Amino acid sequence: MADDCFAHPRLAAIYDPLDPDRSDLDAYLQMADEFGTHRALDIGCGTGVFALLLAGRGIEVVGVDPAQASIDVARAKPGSGRVRWICGDATALPTLRVDLATMTANVAQAIADPQTWQRTLRGAHAALRPGGRLIFETRDPSRRAWEEWTREKSYRVTNIPGVGSVETWVQLVEVSGPVVTFRWTYRFAADGQVLTSDSTLRFRQRDEVEGDLEAHGYVIDDIRDAPDRPGKEFVFLARRP
Repeated sequence: MADDCFAHPRLAAIYDPLDPDRSDLDAYLQMADEFGTHRALDIGCGTGVFALLLAGRGIEVVGVDPAQASIDVARAKPGSGRVRWICGDATALPTLRVDLATMTANVAQAIADPQTWQRTLRGAHAALRPGGRLIFETRDPSRRAWEEWTREKSYRVTNIPGVGSVETWVQLVEVSGPVVTFRWTYRFAADGQVLTSDSTLRFRQRDEVEGDLEAHGYVIDDIRDAPDRPGKEFVFLARRP
């Protein structure tokens, strides 16, 4: 099940305006170029920002996401016809042979259930051609990012054309070992509606992720830093032999 921030139509429609700076995707675009990508699979594509950037480079792209509302937003964007959109997840994909599979931003951590995570790695492996790569990021648990997730540090008001002012903030709900749950709140000034979205992320240790990848037949070519968040993320580059 997708979180409401992706699955609720009213929230999916404002997802991009609330997070307009996607410079975090620059490193992924550079890696797509680095590896000579012609066909790509964007797992957890959300509203399609990265998939459309890839398609704009002439890459054949499949974008998959479990949230129909987000897929609908993606399909309404200019150039969306160049992407094959699938409402679903990487555990049940059609036959593909892509050069690159990606999970950008929080996607890998949002697959918090251990069994679903293992099935996702299997599904991505099956979708890759021999020599193709799976690239994704996950936060370094030692940095304890969740300690910054407070209303005081996150509260802001965003004026969105056609929508009006929207107040947003995040609050930590629970930390249970590697699993962290938090809640986003959205208040719409136009009609006073308040919506919330609960999210759960799993903070995996570096060696845990390495073991999972190797168990599913990947070769780990590199573990890089996220250029825009130095020291905070692990960026895994895994290859299907």
